[in-house]
Amino acid sequence: MRMRKKQWARPEIEASSFVITDPAEHRGKWAREFNNSNPIYLELGCGMGKFISENALNNPEINFIGIDLKDEVLMRSKRNVEKKLMYNGEGPINVRLVPLEIAFIEKVFDRDEISKIYINFCNPWPKIRHNKRRLTHTIFLNRYKTFLKPHSQIWFKTDDLDLFEASQEYFKESNFTIKYLTYDLHKSDFKYNIETEYESKFTILGKPTMFLIAELN
Repeated sequence: MRMRKKQWARPEIEASSFVITDPAEHRGKWAREFNNSNPIYLELGCGMGKFISENALNNPEINFIGIDLKDEVLMRSKRNVEKKLMYNGEGPINVRLVPLEIAFIEKVFDRDEISKIYINFCNPWPKIRHNKRRLTHTIFLNRYKTFLKPHSQIWFKTDDLDLFEASQEYFKESNFTIKYLTYDLHKSDFKYNIETEYESKFTILGKPTMFLIAELN
């Protein structure tokens, strides 16, 4: 369902202390933005913010950056982060949100700046002519490699079988090794899952979540 555009979303996110609207200016300087040298994990398509806020709350020793394109979505994510992580009116220490078209992502992060990427339920782009838009396609994986540290991991979840099986080949072609793979995450032995809003909804309906961890060689 298409979200109705909120005209006040952009002013709200621009006023936030933890939404970065000029991310290219921070390229190579994200550690300075967080004021520490902790690892930085990146969520591509942070949606409503459930995943990143819970992850950041559970892992205060990690810095998290969530990226999404639509102001309306990022505004919801901002509010969810605030509910989970605001302290005495201060913004969260270990979360930043970024409005960005992911196609330009290599202009925002420098070499060895990111330690892990999460890709949760991205658009499957099922038509063959659109496959190159998939966030797990080799075109995007090669972009991520420009800023991922050696042996960094990408954690990928989807409910789309074609995308999941195609992505396994994309990772192999792009010099990643698949370290973990399951076609039904919630029935697997994996103990570190945090559900997204989308995932929770479709789990109730009995739709399985497919999941893999790919490590950069």
